[in-house]
Amino acid sequence: MDEINTTVHIPTMETNGPLIQRLERVIDTLQENSVKMGQMLAVHNEKLDKQDRIDAVLFEKVDSVHREVTRKTDEIKKGCERDIRMVDDRLKVMEKKMWTICGALTVVSFIVSPVGQKVLRQFTNPPSSVIIGETQIGSLERSRQQIHQSRII
Repeated sequence: MDEINTTVHIPTMETNGPLIQRLERVIDTLQENSVKMGQMLAVHNEKLDKQDRIDAVLFEKVDSVHREVTRKTDEIKKGCERDIRMVDDRLKVMEKKMWTICGALTVVSFIVSPVGQKVLRQFTNPPSSVIIGETQIGSLERSRQQIHQSRII
């Protein structure tokens, strides 16, 4: 039968030396990269913390401006409502005066008109005549004489 080679090749230190050195360099490089990554993460973390503080200040300023704008808006709104009420009150007074004047003009126009004159004549007594006729004078003289005689008796 054929012989089978059953020898196992066991690596020696001489053949493994360059491999181990290369692995040690890779490990050193990984350690350096890990340290550099840690430093970068620390710097990045610091930047994030700084940005968070800046954001907090900015949000506080935005909230402050919002409160101020809201307060000023309320003041303006109250002022406008007050002005509208004042104008409305003045318009009511003017409207009242206008209707009073309109009514007075209507009454005066009616009184001055021919129809109004006729109506007014009905409510006033017609003036009695100032001219005394002769028959009335004679009767007045007799009445006076009668009054004088009655006193004498």
